[in-house]
Amino acid sequence: MFGLGMPELLIILVIVLIIFGAGKLPEIGRGLGRGIKNFKQATSEKPEEIPADTSDNEKEVEKLEE
Repeated sequence: MFGLGMPELLIILVIVLIIFGAGKLPEIGRGLGRGIKNFKQATSEKPEEIPADTSDNEKEVEKLEE
């Protein structure tokens, strides 16, 4: 795991604990978990079909520019 052993992980955890405090750790962990979940979900989904004809989009852009 990125060449990090148990001592390095403990040092990082202690530094995070000092910086953010014990009350914020669950909130930070929850946010990280959601971020990882969303990333996995986004990478596993099939990309939506891209329309071959973009002339409709170009017309809409021209209308907005006017």
